[in-house]
Amino acid sequence: MDARLNLFGNPVAGKFLKYLNSAGEPVSESALPAATQELVKIRASQINGCGFCTDMHTKDATHAGETSVRLNLVAAWREAKVFSDAERAALELTEQGTRIADAGGGVTDEAWADAARHYDEDQLAALVSLIALINAYNRLNVIVRQPAGDYQPGQFG
Repeated sequence: MDARLNLFGNPVAGKFLKYLNSAGEPVSESALPAATQELVKIRASQINGCGFCTDMHTKDATHAGETSVRLNLVAAWREAKVFSDAERAALELTEQGTRIADAGGGVTDEAWADAARHYDEDQLAALVSLIALINAYNRLNVIVRQPAGDYQPGQFG
């Protein structure tokens, strides 16, 4: 299977991806735990059906030491006891922030309050930014049908 458009070879898409990657730097450098960041990226990617990002972030998480048990249970995190309360709050915010169109009121006050109990303002800013960013990446890859399975950890720097 080939992508509809070569995002990595097209000069306009390449420039856009460069800016998008730069936008993610403050999140990567934030105090939001790296494991939480990967869980958020994986869950949003699963919801959006983005195989490319799901492949990338599960491999990056494994490379960083995440366990297969936790990775295998991200899709069913509500029933899994392997996630901390803070991670569960981040996953709930991720789901609601990703499924905005499905909920008339967007993100609930309860989901926000739960996340705010576990993360300070800077971490919340990073979490919200990350949810928006991974959803943008997912949409790019889903629209062009970017194939999944070949990603190697660290291949993008």
